Amino acid sequence: MASTGQVIRCKAAVAWEAGKPLVMEEVDVAPPQAMEVRVKILFTSLCHTDVYFWEAKGQTPLFPRIFGHEAGGIVESVGEGVTELEPGDHVLPVFTGECKECRHCKSEESNMCDLLRINTDRGVMLNDGKSRFSIRGQPIYHFVGTSTFSEYTVVHVGCLAKINPAAPLDKVCVLSCGISTGLGATLNVAKPKKGSTVAIFGLGAVGLAAAEGARISGASRIIGVDLNANRFDEAKKFGVTEFVNPKDHDKPVHEVIAEMTNGGVDRSVECTGSVSAMISAFECVHDGWGVAVLVGVPNKDDAFKTHPMNILNEKTLKGTFFGNYKPRSDLPSVVEKYMNKELELEKFITHEVPFAEINKAFEYMLSGAGLRCIIKMDA
Repeated sequence: MASTGQVIRCKAAVAWEAGKPLVMEEVDVAPPQAMEVRVKILFTSLCHTDVYFWEAKGQTPLFPRIFGHEAGGIVESVGEGVTELEPGDHVLPVFTGECKECRHCKSEESNMCDLLRINTDRGVMLNDGKSRFSIRGQPIYHFVGTSTFSEYTVVHVGCLAKINPAAPLDKVCVLSCGISTGLGATLNVAKPKKGSTVAIFGLGAVGLAAAEGARISGASRIIGVDLNANRFDEAKKFGVTEFVNPKDHDKPVHEVIAEMTNGGVDRSVECTGSVSAMISAFECVHDGWGVAVLVGVPNKDDAFKTHPMNILNEKTLKGTFFGNYKPRSDLPSVVEKYMNKELELEKFITHEVPFAEINKAFEYMLSGAGLRCIIKMDA
């Protein structure tokens, strides 16, 4: 390609300050260095993680910055040493990676790569500690190694999943983060058997993806737990059969669920980050075989407390990161679940906006108006 090895000037939505609207700017995107890939982003979407770090809540601000990490695009050029990808390949950038060389990557039980595990504070590329973005010579920080709110971005090859070119990028782009996290928490970690009872704590996008996993698994009852009753009708589309609002009861929610299920559910998945919900999710599973999976990220000072007898009575507590999917090895098969009509993604997509109106996507998410907003880069 004519642009190979050259700086590309393109549009990017830049966050200059915490919590302020993104500004559309002309940015220079440097060519990829060793083990890096430059990607033309076609579709991206907004995730709660973007909003959290854009607001800089409890974090060290790192601005100016280009956010974005749920996206689909096409490889424009590759750096030295990249052999698995070539220009024209369809890819999903992922906030965490798979180097395929470390102990975690070689283990069948882990997806937590030593080299490319998520790092929200880095803001630069691993190769040389510098940014590939600049505006009139001023470096612009990266975000979790992806920065997809730019028409072109540079990503470490280990953070790119090569996918079926027939897959529609405006749909499968949502698999880069939250949807795969919730889906995998159920399919890969909780592993409910057909006919199981499953409780899902939190009915946002991640929780609904966990419910989708329970539906795919053939669960007979999927109990949704949320403090917002307005989410209940939407959750029915994802297979949720019953609902519990803790505010409607004068006893702990785990006791409510135990009464509903003759002693507890077979599996539970917690997707809120609330430590009280985590404890309830664990205590509501049946003794002897119940498994609870924690997905939500708690506050740094939170402490999980439960009576040891819950563990001695053979209740199992597990955690998960990105649904236990290895990005490069496993995401292509998740895309195929969509292509084979096992997995339904359209119902997660509630809004679409052109790139120039990206701030509307933030408004939708902050108001709780939808699940995922697709941002079309060339619109």
